[in-house]
Amino acid sequence: MTARPLLNRRLDGLGTTIFAQMTALAQRTGAINLGQGFPDTDGPQEVREAAVRALREGRGNQYPPGPGVPELRTAVAEHQRRFYGLDFDPDTQVLVTMGATEAVAAAMLALLERDDEVIAFEPYYDSYTACIAMAGARRVPLTLRAPDFRPDLDALREAITPRTRLLLLNSPHNPTGMVLTRDEAASIAELAVAHDLLVVTDEVYEHLVFEGEHHPLISLPGMRDRTVSISSAGKTFSFTGWKVGWVTGSAPLVAAVRTAKQYLTFVGSGPFQYAVAEALRLPDSHYTGLREDLRAKRDLLSTGLEQAGFTVHRPQGTYFVTADIRPLGEEDGAAFCLALPQRCGVVAVPTSVFYDDPEGGRSLVRFAFCKQDSVLNEAVKRLGRWGA
Repeated sequence: MTARPLLNRRLDGLGTTIFAQMTALAQRTGAINLGQGFPDTDGPQEVREAAVRALREGRGNQYPPGPGVPELRTAVAEHQRRFYGLDFDPDTQVLVTMGATEAVAAAMLALLERDDEVIAFEPYYDSYTACIAMAGARRVPLTLRAPDFRPDLDALREAITPRTRLLLLNSPHNPTGMVLTRDEAASIAELAVAHDLLVVTDEVYEHLVFEGEHHPLISLPGMRDRTVSISSAGKTFSFTGWKVGWVTGSAPLVAAVRTAKQYLTFVGSGPFQYAVAEALRLPDSHYTGLREDLRAKRDLLSTGLEQAGFTVHRPQGTYFVTADIRPLGEEDGAAFCLALPQRCGVVAVPTSVFYDDPEGGRSLVRFAFCKQDSVLNEAVKRLGRWGA
């Protein structure tokens, strides 16, 4: 066989995701997994029953329509109107995807040419790096720095070059928990309009905001025809394994993303699409209850981490908390996370893997708090053993 590497150069160095690695470590050691962001309880019973009903009634057991079942596309459009006052045509301006990850991949593949530049908040969710690479484009970091992780808008302005094609933005932001303010969102929108940039927004944590509120960039002046808005059901309804996401935007942008998406999975999650359509119509009490429950979990874990000696950066949104290990006498988050399961029986994720330059987040680690209170209490108890 030829000595040429099997993996193409664009994906060189990516390897297995950190989430798979740390989850495997949790399984191997029996540690509490606060690394990968999935709840340890299922979502609403009525939504589960809707999925079962769809299976029994034969809805979605065969290929669903390429853009998604009409019921879900209509429900997504209703959701955007209900929460943000945005009107979308479910037939031409809504696309159902296999989770937000596929939506981001399809958007990058559809909208980027080789050597285009993409500006994204750093630390990045790891799939952004891969999706930009697969499109042959080049990522340009806009680094969010502790303790507040606010975007430096002057740095963003300076980062824009004639090769800049697109802004890939995530708010509420994983892993830092930063939520863009209205003024920050407006300033970013003004830059996008002034430089004629496309914008792809990952808004999967839109309903998990504890401080401030979520401001969709697509709702701002000049952004409707240049923004691909992405969200999903996994975080809002605690069904991450269903992989149901969606895109909303102008008809030409959605058509472009659909062109790429149809050659990735074509379709998927058939019966779950019907269930998510019902989930999106749950009363406001579901959304407020989820948010308040996770706010309490955030505070439980954050307080416990502080008591264990970490410096804690409490998130404004998402269900992750970032902590600095330097007060514990440690410097290397990757080494810390590898040792943590054996020493304390807890798994976390080193934030350095989300940076182009790992030194940017070397002493930071990320914990997920979307777990039962009893699990979080036990994790906090165990983390106190580090310095013992």
